[in-house]
Amino acid sequence: MYKIVKKEVLNRDVILLEVEAPYVSARCEAGQFVIVRMGEDGERIPLTIADFDREKNTVTLVIQMVGYSTKLMGKLEEGDYFDDCVGPLGQPAPLNENWNRVVGIAGGLGAAPLYPQLRKLAEMGVKVDVIIGGRSAEYVIFADKFKEFCDNVYIMTDDGSLGGKGFGVDKLKELVANGEKYDHAIAIGPLIMMKFVVLATKEMNLPTAVSLNPIMIDGTGMCGGCRVTVGGETKFACVDGPDFDGFEVDFDECIKRQSFFKEEEHECMMKIGE
Repeated sequence: MYKIVKKEVLNRDVILLEVEAPYVSARCEAGQFVIVRMGEDGERIPLTIADFDREKNTVTLVIQMVGYSTKLMGKLEEGDYFDDCVGPLGQPAPLNENWNRVVGIAGGLGAAPLYPQLRKLAEMGVKVDVIIGGRSAEYVIFADKFKEFCDNVYIMTDDGSLGGKGFGVDKLKELVANGEKYDHAIAIGPLIMMKFVVLATKEMNLPTAVSLNPIMIDGTGMCGGCRVTVGGETKFACVDGPDFDGFEVDFDECIKRQSFFKEEEHECMMKIGE
């Protein structure tokens, strides 16, 4: 059993949970994830490790309440428990201390998994900027946390309620057009957002890593549910990723596969009156 020691509501759709998980916190690195489960018959849900504290033996998870199981997780409180918290899973993000300056582009919830990667780069002596996007001010998360180590924090919202109006990729294009130079980018967010960031960075010849979170069941490469096509080859996000070279990812295939179980998810949501 894995105790929830802290709960924070970030907005109407997103919560933060700090969970006691000694084995995971002792070994995890930026970019890795866990699979959690509520109840003996609960669904296995992959969640990126947004932060960890080796002294407190905890990992921090940020959860968007969009499906049946994640909405149930939204009802958890401090002192409640997860039945399982398996990890760390996946490969650590491929971060390079020889990079001079990196820009991170986060879309919505993507700010959470981007945070430990940029923080690690800053600890390695790499200069980092971040662009955080959200539908509105309410959906911009982790901005203050990024300010602790980023040289520049840019905010973009769809409706202009905070920062600039538009998308993160718009800000990136503006920065590069104005002479800002980066030797690497990391984009994390919805698939469609990462696709358009990569289309832009290809034109800039700016190498870009993306983090994929496809449908996943076991997290060990056995089920094949998280297969993605990268560089024309089949990869498994759970063991080969979740971070990949964005220039090599077949985003159209990923987007199509992500909608395979919409009908089943709708049936599950009906159980809780959604």
